[in-house]
Amino acid sequence: MAGKKTYLSCLDSVKPVRDALDVINGKWKLPIIISVGVGNERFTDIQESIPGITPKAMAKELKELEQHKLLERIVTNDYPVKITYKWTPYAHTLTPIIDALKEWGIKHREELFKN
Repeated sequence: MAGKKTYLSCLDSVKPVRDALDVINGKWKLPIIISVGVGNERFTDIQESIPGITPKAMAKELKELEQHKLLERIVTNDYPVKITYKWTPYAHTLTPIIDALKEWGIKHREELFKN
């Protein structure tokens, strides 16, 4: 029975981690989240801050991040119409995760390249 308990205990961790990764995983989602978080609001500003992203890929990712309630798309009916993106209050829950990933990435790079 211990084997089954360990298996279930593993699933208790794996399932929510998989759910989280499904939301932020991929080549562009975290860079977009970070770009908007540091103040880039306009489509072109976000795109210019992320080397290599195509407008089509960015539009798709922005839409998905909006569906997951991490970004808000704001349409200002001026002339011309102005569209901006901002973090939702919920997106701020990612700050400690992004900070932890950044710190781990720095330490991992040091570990890989130490002499």
